[in-house]
This record gives sequence, C-alpha cells and structure tokens, in this order.
Amino acid sequence: MTETIEERAARVAIQPSYHALGGEFIRPPVETLRRLLEAFGIPPEGPMPEGQMPVLRGPEGEACFMPEGEMRLWGIAAQLYQIRSGRNWGIGDFADLCELARIAGAVGADFIGLNPLHALFLANPAHTSPFSPSNRRFLNPLYIAVDRVPGYRPEMAPESLAALRAPELVDYPAVAEAKLAALRVLWQARPHDPADFARFREDGGDLLHRHALFEAISARMAAEGHGAGWRGWPEAFHDSGGPAARAFAEQHAEEVDFHVWLQWLADRQLGEARDACRAAGMRIGLYLDFAVGEVADGSSTWSDPSLAVPGVRIGASPDWFNAQGQDWGLAPLSPVKLAECRAEPFAALMEDATRRAGALRIDHAMGVWQLFLIPDGMTAPQGTYARYPVEDMLRALARASRRNRTIIIGEDLGNVPDGFRGVMQQMNILSYRILLFERHDHGYIAPQHYPREALVCLSTHDLPTFRGWWRGDDVEIRARFHLISDEAARHQADFRRIERRQLLEDLGHAGLLPWDEIDRIGPENPPEALIVAVHRHLARAPSRLFAVRIEDMAGEVAPVNVPSTVSEYPNWRRKLGVPLEQLADTPLFRDIAGALAAERPREPT
Repeated sequence: MTETIEERAARVAIQPSYHALGGEFIRPPVETLRRLLEAFGIPPEGPMPEGQMPVLRGPEGEACFMPEGEMRLWGIAAQLYQIRSGRNWGIGDFADLCELARIAGAVGADFIGLNPLHALFLANPAHTSPFSPSNRRFLNPLYIAVDRVPGYRPEMAPESLAALRAPELVDYPAVAEAKLAALRVLWQARPHDPADFARFREDGGDLLHRHALFEAISARMAAEGHGAGWRGWPEAFHDSGGPAARAFAEQHAEEVDFHVWLQWLADRQLGEARDACRAAGMRIGLYLDFAVGEVADGSSTWSDPSLAVPGVRIGASPDWFNAQGQDWGLAPLSPVKLAECRAEPFAALMEDATRRAGALRIDHAMGVWQLFLIPDGMTAPQGTYARYPVEDMLRALARASRRNRTIIIGEDLGNVPDGFRGVMQQMNILSYRILLFERHDHGYIAPQHYPREALVCLSTHDLPTFRGWWRGDDVEIRARFHLISDEAARHQADFRRIERRQLLEDLGHAGLLPWDEIDRIGPENPPEALIVAVHRHLARAPSRLFAVRIEDMAGEVAPVNVPSTVSEYPNWRRKLGVPLEQLADTPLFRDIAGALAAERPREPT
C-alpha cells in the first residue's frame, strides 16, 4: 500500500494536523508537508533514507539545577538598551547594568532579568530586535561601556554625545558609529591584558574566529551595497571556509582580531556586571534570555549552514492576539541533524548560555519539543508543527544547568502541547506565568493557586505595560495595525472593562485597596496605589520567582515591542523616561520595591 504524504510526514515528526490555541482542528496544505520534508532532506515519495527521527520521550534520571530551600525571590526585568543615564552613549550598557545591580540589590532584589544580549549585525545597526539574533553564541558589542575600556580618555567622547542621550528612542546607527569609532582608537592603543585576550581567543576557537570574520566581511559588504547578511553577498563569500573567505581573513587579519577583541570586552564587562550582582547580595544575579532561533542570513548560519533548515522560518499559529499568526523570520535548527548528533550543537549553545547566567529564560521553551514552521513562499496560517529530539535536548540543557548552577525558566506561553508542562516539572524547569493570562471562567486565578515551580509576572516585553493595559492601549494598537479585526477589537475592549473590574475586586477582597477607593478608579491612567497593590497581590503567590518590569516601576505607558510589527512601531528602541540616577528616588519605584521586599524578604545566605 502506497504511503500518503501525510503518513510520511507523521513518521518523521512533521504534524499533518494540529489543534490551534483556541481548540480548532487545523490541517495544513499538503504543499506545506511536501516542502518541510524536502527541507529536512527526506523525499516526499519513494524509499525512505536510512535512519529515522528518534522516539520522543521524556529524559530519565536528569533534571536542571534548583537551589535548596524555599526560595521565594524577586527581581527586576529590564531591557538593557532602554536604560537612560548621564554617562552612557545613548544606549544602556554594561556599566549601567552594574549600577542597576547596586540599586536593585539595595532594595532586596535577588536578580536582574535582561533581554537577549546576543550578537546582531554591527554592519546593520538598524536591525534592532534582540530576539532576531545573528548568533546566539556571542554578545552585542553595542552594550560595551566605552568609557570603562582600559585606556579610555574623556576627549575620546564624540561631540554628538548629548544628542545621543537626549531622544526618547535609541538611535542605533548613530550609537554604533560613535562607539565603533572610539573602540577602534582604543584597539589601536592595545591597553589590554594580552595574555587574557589570547586565552579568550583560543577558548573561542573556530566559532569565535568565524563570527569575527563574518562581522569583518559584513562591514565590507554593507559598505559596497550588498547588505550585512550573507545571502546578499557575492556567491564566492557564501562559504565561510571557501577560498574567498580565507583570503579575506588573511588580508584583513587586523580587522578580524578587532571583532574578536570586541567580544572579549563584552564578555569581560558582562562578567563585571555578574560580579556587581553578587556584591549587591543577590542570590541569583543575572537572569539572561535565550532567543528561540537566529536569522537565516547571520553569522551562525554562515559559520555552519548544515545545522539550520533551509527555506523554513519559525513562527506561531493564529491566535486571539493575531488572527494572521506570526512569522518570526528565524531559521530553525534541523531536528534531523540534532537527532543524528544527539543534540550536541544545542548542548554547546546551552553550555555557553548558562556559563554567564544565574538563571536562564528559554524563549518559547516548547521549541525543545516542537516548533511551528513555515516554508518560504507560504504564510503563517499555512505552517505546521515539527517535533524535535526532546530527550537529547533536555538532557543537554540539564547538564549545562547543573554544571553552571543555573536555574532554568521555560517560557511556556501560547500553544503548549499536551504533556509538556509535566515534562518541565520533571526537569526542574520553572514555568512562566503571567497574571494577565492566568484566568478561569469567572475571573483571575488567585495567586495562592499558582504553581510553586514557576516565575510569575504581570506582563512581558511582548505585552503592554500595566498602565497601557489598564487604559486598553494594546487593543487600540492591535486594531490600528490590522492585527485583529474591528469586531475583535470591540470584543476585546468590552472584555477589558470586565477584566479591570475583576482585578479591582480581587484587590479589594485581598485587603490591598479600600472599597471606597476602588469605586473611584476609572479606566484612565491607574493611580500609583493600584499599581503597587497589583504587584503586591501577585507577589503573594507561592511561586519561587517574581519579576517586576522596570517599565512598571518607572511608570511607563508605551510598550517596548508590538509583536508582528516592524517599521509600524519603534520596537526595541524606547528608553525609560526616568534616568537611572533618579530611579531609586521615585515614589513608585520605592513603593513597589518596598511592597515586594515585604512579601518576599531576602533569605539569609
């Protein structure tokens, strides 16, 4: 009997059907299955190649690191670029992070959560999304605090420094121009420890060299009009180990070394921030974020193209927030290659990511189980899920976590497959619970019913600030950018009125706001007492970790990111309205921090 394409797809863990977040049964087009099979190197018809995807089962006998004790800790989540200070160069940097560690530690916080710090494109600084990295193994040099580099002198600062600091939005191209110019001067002076630099370069090996070579070639290609991504370069440069790339490396060895040096600086300054957290008394310290994938034309896919699936992007199926689904434009690791090598490349990624972190958040954690994949030329609603070798991937994650004593948090939001949260619990991976999503038929789930093995928060970088949510700005934004229909917008706006009332009643019953005050709160800007009360309310959950967004502590209204928008909204560019030097003295910051410290007092070490 001839095998159907649906049967063949299912045999190699490509799902010929799936249930959407709302429960709808979805069958993707046959062409989707055909293209995914071909992308995985599997013929849609005819004999199957030798080998097959492994049986998908949970790992046995291994779990991620988890400290002993009750551990009900809290910390501050921040986008590093958004920090405004009187000394930085128009973008938050690692020195600002050290200062934030001192501020946060002084009020009882035990960690600082950050956006992904992955390398983007120095030759295209307008590519700003930290969740669309060029390479997850390396850091973004724009976070280097230039004035803290050995050999720096004040006269090296650009005349445009005041202009870089003043705007409400980060001017990434101007920041990159100013920083790289000063860093090149410092590189020529070589005021660093040559032995430490040599060790760093040796430890980084071929992957570090190829990343630095990519950045050097990328700068040349962008200047010549080919673009920063390698798919736009002349074909001779597509092969990172080919004659053209080798010749460039020999002829421009100094430039390649410069980019290695930038990685060395970034790594050392991030280490100083980690030490600052420890000195501030934080039990966890840096809580880093790991993106779900990398762009198709970046350093990672150029350095080793065999690991990525060609012609396929990661995304998300249609849901309540976006009726068209999401196309993240990221290249997925090949599940077939990962199965063949027992997830060794993923193990190397996790080892590197956990080395720097007291806690690590895995963005879209279901990616170790399955990813929603969209073939090129097709839209998000036409995509489907493909399974990954979860046993090998989780074993690799657990080993890295234990070796580096790193707590693992899995972002288990969206379409979570049945059984996945059970595997997370088995693996000591903390769940990620957001107040705005934790609901039942009659209102919000009471914080005391949240799971212990979780990190809880009000919202994230992909959601509105609390003030923006209260006002309904997020619904208006989704409608303005046609992410939802007018009818859906009216329904969501009507439902927001119910959500506000339910939340107020919860706060009243918890004794956190007096009823006569509740009756006076309208749908406009929420009073600071309400913002403090809702944080205190959620902090009472038994969950191990609680994260408060620095935007909410600073009283921000506008979101940092509107998913599924690119040029329509200034994503990943908005700075805080309150400078770092003044943050600890603002009443809202003090009151929220005081409430959290009272609900989650720091444990003695």
